[in-house]
Amino acid sequence: MKKIRVGIFFGGRSKEREVSFAGGRTVFDNLDKSLFVPVPVFVDGQGNFVLLSWDLIYKGSIRDFFPPEDALPPTEHGFQVYSESLNADAETQQKMLQSIGRPLEPSAFKSLFDLAFLCLHGPYGEDGKLQGLLEYYDIPYTGSGILPSCFGIDKTIQHAFMHQARFNSPPRMTVARKEALNDSMLFRKAENSVGFPMVIKPASQGSSIGVSILQKKDGNAFREAILKSLFCAEIKTAEWKQKTRTEKAQFIRRLFDIREGIGLPVMEGETLLHHPEAVYRHVEEQADKKELLFFESLDADHGLLIESFISGKEFSCIVIENYLDGLKPVALPPTEIIKGQKLFDYRSKYLPGLSRKITPIDLPADAIEKIREECCRLYQLFGFDAYARIDGFYGDDGKVYLNDPNTTSGMMPSSFFFHQAAEIGLNPSQFLSFIIRVSLEKRKIKSQQPFFCASLIDQIDKALEEGNRERAQKKKVAVILGGYSSERHISVESGRNIYEKLFSSEEYSPTPVFLTGSAHKNRFFILPVNLLLKDNADDIRDKVLSYSRHPYLEEIGRELSAITRTYTGKQELPKPVEISFMAFRDEFDAVFIALHGRPGEDGTLQAVMEKLQVPYNGSPSESSAITINKYKTNELLMQNGFLCASHRLVSAGEFRAGSQACMESIEAAFSYPFIAKPVDDGCSSAVKKIRNREELEAFATLMFREEETPDAGASQILHIKSSEEFPRKREMLIESLITAEKAVHFLEITIGLMTSYDENGKLAYKIFEASEALAGGEVLSLEEKFLAGEGQNITPARYASHPDVRKSVSEAVKTEILKAAQLLNLQGYARIDAFVRIFENNRTEVVFIEVNSLPGMTPATCIFHQTALEGMTPLNFIDHILRFGMERKNRNAS
Repeated sequence: MKKIRVGIFFGGRSKEREVSFAGGRTVFDNLDKSLFVPVPVFVDGQGNFVLLSWDLIYKGSIRDFFPPEDALPPTEHGFQVYSESLNADAETQQKMLQSIGRPLEPSAFKSLFDLAFLCLHGPYGEDGKLQGLLEYYDIPYTGSGILPSCFGIDKTIQHAFMHQARFNSPPRMTVARKEALNDSMLFRKAENSVGFPMVIKPASQGSSIGVSILQKKDGNAFREAILKSLFCAEIKTAEWKQKTRTEKAQFIRRLFDIREGIGLPVMEGETLLHHPEAVYRHVEEQADKKELLFFESLDADHGLLIESFISGKEFSCIVIENYLDGLKPVALPPTEIIKGQKLFDYRSKYLPGLSRKITPIDLPADAIEKIREECCRLYQLFGFDAYARIDGFYGDDGKVYLNDPNTTSGMMPSSFFFHQAAEIGLNPSQFLSFIIRVSLEKRKIKSQQPFFCASLIDQIDKALEEGNRERAQKKKVAVILGGYSSERHISVESGRNIYEKLFSSEEYSPTPVFLTGSAHKNRFFILPVNLLLKDNADDIRDKVLSYSRHPYLEEIGRELSAITRTYTGKQELPKPVEISFMAFRDEFDAVFIALHGRPGEDGTLQAVMEKLQVPYNGSPSESSAITINKYKTNELLMQNGFLCASHRLVSAGEFRAGSQACMESIEAAFSYPFIAKPVDDGCSSAVKKIRNREELEAFATLMFREEETPDAGASQILHIKSSEEFPRKREMLIESLITAEKAVHFLEITIGLMTSYDENGKLAYKIFEASEALAGGEVLSLEEKFLAGEGQNITPARYASHPDVRKSVSEAVKTEILKAAQLLNLQGYARIDAFVRIFENNRTEVVFIEVNSLPGMTPATCIFHQTALEGMTPLNFIDHILRFGMERKNRNAS
């Protein structure tokens, strides 16, 4: 059967483009490959369409590939920019687009795809403009049509209609831009009309961008919130002059970031500024001429809303249309967001482990039903199509307040969109198929192409029947995730990603298996999809160990059982089932260990799988037992002539026996600043740059504490965030700070590898091109490694500007990495982090930081950037890893 071509629109002009980019990648990966062919259509910051080269989809952020490196002007302060900051002419812009794919005119859409899947957010994506363009060219698309999209983007229009329809509403004001900026009495008006606490938000943004909560009366804070919502900023030049050069650069970077700042380009008076460097120079030039500089983003909102903060439970609810029941709108179980009175911001929404979601919301059944009814009523009021996400509050007064209907939900792996669908038994691949199917049903009714839409619907229905039968013949893979290390949340993200990619394939049938317990006893549970899609490892563990199905979820499950059965072949959602080690041998063809830290990377599980003769991914038990320990790994490397930082192991016993003597001993061997880290954790967990004895003592106090809760004073000294986990260990590692020394070029890299067997049965290594890791702070943060749009990684690494020199240095680095991999007997795949020094004569030094035998496999991880350069999609790479494990098992058995 010919597959349906799906054009995935992602990126875009709005401030939510990074969320859109990551969501588009999720859709690209999770579309059922037996039914659909994904076609990536990237939209740049100026609204141009590009048939994107598939390898670029796996970059961590848009800025990793666009604008292309050769189009970027020099930046003295290391600023990262989007394409609109280049102010490029038409010819240059076209060349940039050609460097990432094939520029498209809308007239070409129909020749490339049969329908459009819309992952764009905000203006030019959710506002009806793109929907109108697609309708003009007779192309069916997902989600709502033109008119409801216009309503869905503008909060001022929404609230006017909702007020007329008698939806509950807190006291609020709608303020036009000019009034908000110039009315000196606005603060008093807001105080009298709305009161405190109050919420100030832009009229047409999502992802909590530009939103502030004011808890108490404060005129200055009010002014700042107004400016934030209108994407304006004030710089007091007296304060600017007090900052250091580094502080000034950080200030500019934050202030003009599209997520937490106002974005670019901006106007300051009569001056138009596109690039952060231009802003920096402008402020420097004007610092002695003006007391205050006022910046306005060109991409600013026309107004804002000021409304009373609602005391109660915050929720988000996905509404779908049940095409098996006459296109009846049905609300999925609403999810409660646990955050107290803090803002559920961009970081909390999209970084795994930082927020907690409870589904269904913790309320009596009648209150949950009231929320669902109101969400469906609003859905019908605006005439939404196929699906929508509706946010709101269940107030302490017992009323339902709806405040933000979205015609396009975020589609990150942890989004409400997938989280709630899992509660009726649908995994991401299945739910995406449903969204396409119901969208076609709506387009069939509303468009001028009913017969074309009907033919696509018929094709999907036939494929669904065949797919449920064929799944039993696929290779069965257990994907082990979770654990109890400080890296457990990232492990869940890695494991989910592996599961989802395998599920959408035509060859594998994966089963998620959650590891919990302790170092003394491991426990394994097969997860139903609703637990797999929980927010973090701790939430999954709690649900597994005390599993109960909320009665209201059972009711919704029965209500939508026809959908569940159609897309899964099952009548109802299964329960978690505990399994023994023997089940891995008896029930699965292979195991994919997606764990990080201990256990998982330490060889323990590998030894068991070897004994059971079960194929698994990654290095053998003996090798893993070494690489889990940074001290042992570096000792072995240094003994064999490799460069590593000088280091010292410090035990909890040594520190407790005499903390002063211990610190004096460390200071005798190391000069400040130096690095302190756990000896057996990765993912930048608790890696800190230590500048003085106070910080050293604080680090040791936290690392060697007996109690679970970190010491507040020590946390404050090290600037540990409230949401940042700090592990407890018996040992810590002290390392000298690796610096450039006399090198002319110095950079941090992460470099992956994979292995196979050559024709003679010998182990052969493929070392990938390295990624250059750009840290915003002193060490790469968790956010920069794993949060979409936060960090920047350049692949391949920029060793030199001249191509021949770059190639020469790359080969020298790969040679050194290869020798280390052979020494450590790394197998399957691995990732090595290092610093590279390049001297005037192009002599190259590689200084090893750590070796990861089970590197992170989250959707945007660097290793996928590197495999893409070799022509391998993430699924190809995962397939290679599994095949190697199976071949290794057969060779060892013979």
